[in-house]
Amino acid sequence: MTAIIAAGGRGVRLGGARPKQFLALGGRPILQRSVDAFVSSDRIAEVVVALPSDLAASIPEYLRHRGKPVHVVEGGERRRDSVANAFARMSGDADVVVIHDAARPLVTSDLIGRTVDAAARYGAAIAALPVSDTVKRGGADRFIVETIPRNEVFLAQTPQAFRVDVLRAALAQAPGGDATDEAMLAEQAGHRVHLVEGDPRNLKITTADDLATAERLVAGDGANGAQMLRIGNGYDLHRLVEGRRLILGGVTVPFERGLQGHSDADVVCHAVTDAILGAAAAGDIGRHFPDTDAAWKDADSLVLLSRAAAVVADSGFTIGNVDVVVIAQRPKLLPYVDQMRANLARAMHIPVEQVSIKGKTNEGVDSMGAGDSIAAHAVALVRGSGVIFGGHSK
Repeated sequence: MTAIIAAGGRGVRLGGARPKQFLALGGRPILQRSVDAFVSSDRIAEVVVALPSDLAASIPEYLRHRGKPVHVVEGGERRRDSVANAFARMSGDADVVVIHDAARPLVTSDLIGRTVDAAARYGAAIAALPVSDTVKRGGADRFIVETIPRNEVFLAQTPQAFRVDVLRAALAQAPGGDATDEAMLAEQAGHRVHLVEGDPRNLKITTADDLATAERLVAGDGANGAQMLRIGNGYDLHRLVEGRRLILGGVTVPFERGLQGHSDADVVCHAVTDAILGAAAAGDIGRHFPDTDAAWKDADSLVLLSRAAAVVADSGFTIGNVDVVVIAQRPKLLPYVDQMRANLARAMHIPVEQVSIKGKTNEGVDSMGAGDSIAAHAVALVRGSGVIFGGHSK
């Protein structure tokens, strides 16, 4: 199965300098949350994201190094153009294509799975909500024309899923018309579209009020929004040796010796990597980047940390904050702490305010106190939400 994330719009109704899909929701970009939901789903093999044309060349780091292929294409003038561009980029072995609005970041794995199953059976299916209020149709003069039976009215959501042949026929229609989603294109192409029970929490973020509601859901104030908090510990120590650069938190610190190791031996990045992986119960640095693998020889540990952060996201977790203690008799680390924090925050895609680094000496005790080694301890908090997971078991 292939998922297409439609993120080519500008979201002007929400206001702000950036498109709404790049705004933060619970400390994570809206687009990242939507992509994470599909990467985490065991029903999806690859994801194609359509971004605004001027942003597609600068791919956000959270779309790289995922556990599944994530491709980025340029969006078009209209939604159907963006979807068509993504459809052309997907692999040739998909049998069902799922299309989802990036602006619906609270979609669950259960809803994805039910929509995919219905599309495989019926050819086309969308998530939709029945209305609970009485529905009136009004005229241009603002008087009621008729009352519509509410059991016949549904509010369309995404995901919308289609067998490949159905979506190909829908997209191949002549340009123009007033189709506002892919289901309408499929209807116009003569296909019947099945209605799957939607999720009221799967709201579309269009206005500032919508964003505030989503924040409450992510924070656990809404139904099924209770969060799971997980804590992980990390530790690393390396010897100081001649002929090596001293790299800590991605910063090359001027010093007469450096840390010995298979990679760049950055104990700060290594401790944080183990902490976030441990919090997500996703193994450790040795499992993901073994020192027996030549691919990691002299590797930049910030890259390893970024990949570990992607593993954590793929497991359905958001990194909350990280606290690091670096134990080094020499050199003094205070001049470099701010840059280290910025480097770690960038690698993990979290605000720098959520990263703390402290330097301590070992008061002349043991190898660290003698200046023969440097160690780092790290603690990480990650969050998981039922809003994000749905029925997923991770």
